[in-house]
Amino acid sequence: MWLLRKGMKLNYQHHWILDNMPVTFCFINQQNQNVCTTGFPMGCYVTSDGKPKDACVLDSRYRQPDSYYIFNHVDILIEYRNMSQDPNFLEEHVGGRIIRIKVQPRSIKHESVDKLDCGITAQPFPIKSDENPENIIYSYSIVWQTTQVKWSSRWDYILDSVPHSNIQWFSILNSLVIVLFLSGMVGMILLRTLRRDIIRYNQLDNEEDAQEEFGWKLVHGDVFRPPRYTMFLSIFVGSGCQVLFMVAVTLVFACLGFLSPANRGSLMTFALIFYVLFGIIAGYVSARLYKTMNGLAWKTNVLMTSFLVPGIVFTVFFISNLLLWAKGSSAAVPFGTLVVLLILWLFISIPLTFIGSYFGFKKRPIEHPVRTNQIPRQVPDQSLYTKPIAGMLMGGILPFGCIFIQLFFILNSIW
Repeated sequence: MWLLRKGMKLNYQHHWILDNMPVTFCFINQQNQNVCTTGFPMGCYVTSDGKPKDACVLDSRYRQPDSYYIFNHVDILIEYRNMSQDPNFLEEHVGGRIIRIKVQPRSIKHESVDKLDCGITAQPFPIKSDENPENIIYSYSIVWQTTQVKWSSRWDYILDSVPHSNIQWFSILNSLVIVLFLSGMVGMILLRTLRRDIIRYNQLDNEEDAQEEFGWKLVHGDVFRPPRYTMFLSIFVGSGCQVLFMVAVTLVFACLGFLSPANRGSLMTFALIFYVLFGIIAGYVSARLYKTMNGLAWKTNVLMTSFLVPGIVFTVFFISNLLLWAKGSSAAVPFGTLVVLLILWLFISIPLTFIGSYFGFKKRPIEHPVRTNQIPRQVPDQSLYTKPIAGMLMGGILPFGCIFIQLFFILNSIW
């Protein structure tokens, strides 16, 4: 019972799905506005000083101090379109199509299972903080109602009824243009400077001219020297390209309308399929980059590209799923689904990664624009602001400074 009280105090929500559509809960808020949400509360709480919290403010009968009102009754309204008169259907026996599903939760004190009172005037069911009722009777009522709304437009009322977040699209677009413009301008300046200096430094023949080098130009012949941990660098770059292509292609299909919200789970399914298929990109990029950095352990590179990042993700997912299983959560993924994911990884993604690695090692290494010195130049001690962490922070200040004001509205629209 304490878990039930905790859920009501924290305003836990029910989320129901009917015919691949979320069930909506509509009410009039304190600002006298009609608000619809895709979840409805499991109950509400009234504080010890008689102050109603959350959904308890919607009904004046929920006012008993230090009490929990569990919503043990749900009025369900299902609107459907009768397809028997639709000229697009030629069959003789045609039923209807569900268009809308709305619920209205209530707290009702039923006398017994044989004496249910589901009327509007039914008394609420308050539960004191120190009270533990032996039985809680749940009930529901269903009303079927015809509508003339077309099935193709059944999602419109959900999109129109849910409160819209104040997303300032013009301001976001303006910030994005500023970031692109400033970044492009800085990039063009650096590119022109680098090209001019690279040509000049590659033609240096006398020691007197070489002594004129200063600053970052001192290490122009060392910037493409293979770093430490080339194996991990190539693996993570390849896996990053795999995720990048997966996200890009999934968003393209979503923008084209192939991933309709009517098909629940289609977005995640497409993303998973593309991630598996783009294992060939991870293998190719990782292998070619590793070959460019003069790597010799090509077998290790292929195996780690196939197992490292996907293995970490699958292990974390499996452990999280075990915890959900232990708690009996409905969010736990069935064992059969885990087996399917494992098969996709072992028998599709890994072979594709091997194929991509084969073509990556067959290609010529990437040619660097400058020669790499045979002897590494001694790098002097760096000051604090030239450290990698400081450089990463300074590099992100410009784009973050342009979007951080709008970040609140973007996140608010997602959650």
